[in-house]
Amino acid sequence: MSDGTGGELQQGDPTPERMRHALGHFATGVTVVTGLTAQGDPVGFACQSFASVSLDPPLVLFCADHRGRSWPRMREAGRFTVNVLGHAQRDLIERFGSSTGRRFEGLDWLPARSGGPGLPGVLMRIHCTVEQVHVAGDHDVVIGRVVELEDGESGRPMLFYRGRLSVTERRTPSGGDDGAEPLDDYWG
Repeated sequence: MSDGTGGELQQGDPTPERMRHALGHFATGVTVVTGLTAQGDPVGFACQSFASVSLDPPLVLFCADHRGRSWPRMREAGRFTVNVLGHAQRDLIERFGSSTGRRFEGLDWLPARSGGPGLPGVLMRIHCTVEQVHVAGDHDVVIGRVVELEDGESGRPMLFYRGRLSVTERRTPSGGDDGAEPLDDYWG
């Protein structure tokens, strides 16, 4: 089967490995979803499965492994914050993407006012209450009602594409001295 550009699309059964490879061709933003446990302890995890659902009412969603170490502990509190990461925040990915270690230890985070803990230097924070949770395979699809938005820093977003973290830049119409098109900070 042709992909429309002269290349061939590969066909096959949707094994976990093929699903990871195929769906890796869809670029996503990178977030850290944070919340509090029933005891008030901060928890959080790196999440690429985040999307806007509705403007009226204001709803978003994320997907989380219901066997993970953070989401099950914050679910009971009924609120969370989506921290949208900028391109220079790989340290937060390493901290919150790891299955070990203390994620908030030594981190200068902001106490939750209407959601979960706010992380420093993020592009924005979306504070939510849990509206609905749907079990879908090994994950929960969490629908959140947005109760507050915080714009943070302007700049380039952290992106996840084909299994790697990356930043997208655009080329400007005028060429540089070496003939290559110069880069423009599209995201600022």
